[in-house]
Amino acid sequence: MLRTIMAFSALALVATSATAGSYSAKPVAAASGKLITRDIVWNCGPAACQGSTQESRPAVLCQSLAKRAGMIESFLVNGRAFSPAELQRCNAAAKPPPTRALAAQ
Repeated sequence: MLRTIMAFSALALVATSATAGSYSAKPVAAASGKLITRDIVWNCGPAACQGSTQESRPAVLCQSLAKRAGMIESFLVNGRAFSPAELQRCNAAAKPPPTRALAAQ
């Protein structure tokens, strides 16, 4: 009986740890190609960036993408959208937009 319980527990643990989260993000400025950030490879196209990982800290994943791609318009974790407050925290890490140097006269 104990062996049966242990076997089911081990199976449940393996099944749980093997599931990867699905992430989708839409940068304000369109990104294309692959972006490799912290614990995830993003495949970016004209509509959005997609990726999956077993990483369990979506806020960190969003921030690392914002550092590379700039401001994020929307961010989904397994189909659940970030709230405006979560998105604001994510975008705090975004790279600043390019500035134009003023010509000296």
